Amino acid sequence: MSVKITKLASSPKDPTTCRAEFDDGEKLTVTAALVADYSLYTGCVLDTGAYSALKKDVDISSAKTRALRILGKRQMSRREITERLKQKGEKEDTAHIVADWLVKIGAVDDKEYAASIVRHYMFIGYGMMRIRDELYRRGIDRELWEEALAQLPDMEEAAYKALKKKLKGKKPDKEELVRVNAGLYRRGFKWDEIRAAAERYMNTEDFDTDE
Repeated sequence: MSVKITKLASSPKDPTTCRAEFDDGEKLTVTAALVADYSLYTGCVLDTGAYSALKKDVDISSAKTRALRILGKRQMSRREITERLKQKGEKEDTAHIVADWLVKIGAVDDKEYAASIVRHYMFIGYGMMRIRDELYRRGIDRELWEEALAQLPDMEEAAYKALKKKLKGKKPDKEELVRVNAGLYRRGFKWDEIRAAAERYMNTEDFDTDE
């Protein structure tokens, strides 16, 4: 079985693509590169294999354009962009092919993404547990975690700075200290780091006494 292109014309909206119409009623938006690769022209006849391959390549080309548009808004991991493409209606095999291509051209780099996640959450004062949760949630392979997390400062020191910033040099009562400590725990600090930070704060700070 074969199909024939009944019309092939440049798109008035995008000169890099053409509109191909087939005698089976199919209409495809084909890039100029695919037109050249498949030697397409009005009246061209494609056998079943070439027709199927063309449609798959059109799907992949469209998915690549969509993926780059998505990545233009924010950085993503390979898993995130794969899942997003599937959510947008792309076939699973197409999503994986495009994700591999994005990695190959450097548009997706999980190693750099992991490092940027750690830097961001470290800057806004999160602890290691919360940062590890973010790496997991964003689909970063665990084998990349160790190197990314190595840039973290000493967590007891980080917890102390976070506590000091929260209390603003004031001496807290027991209730307030419990509340602040709970907040640090929610931000991903471990209890031993929090206790050490609280003890240091209470024992070494020169508290403001003026009201």
